[in-house]
Amino acid sequence: QSESLVVCDVAEDLVEKLRKFRFRKETNNAAIIMKIDKDKQLVVLDEEHEGISPDELKDELPERQPRYPSYAAAIWTYSLLEAYQHEDGRVSYPLCFIFSSPVGCKPEQQMMYAGSKNKLVQTAELTKVFEIRNTEDLTEEWLREKLGFFH
Repeated sequence: QSESLVVCDVAEDLVEKLRKFRFRKETNNAAIIMKIDKDKQLVVLDEEHEGISPDELKDELPERQPRYPSYAAAIWTYSLLEAYQHEDGRVSYPLCFIFSSPVGCKPEQQMMYAGSKNKLVQTAELTKVFEIRNTEDLTEEWLREKLGFFH
């Protein structure tokens, strides 16, 4: 048993789902939660959610297991936040990739997720990549701060 870093591939159907997710037309918040299938050494779909807030999303994440939630924030659906309006008038709904690697998960699990994170980010062409060590940190305020929505 070598301690070399395992880099898992991304399941084909997940790649397609992430592509559609990125170009979705809906303006509500949504999340795709991904996990690693250890036996197949593949990143696979775990759960999908529509109309979910960051606070609700954190309740879906296991406290002791790494996960990759990918979150499309349609910011103006919440009274707290507004859609990000660019100077030229365009409105964007940022897609964030959040790497959840909780304190207390098994080191070999942590290494497998960490080793596969970049591959997943590249495959899904994700640009806004954040990491949390404690699921409690995943709040609307935290996400807003990370995305730079300052008014």
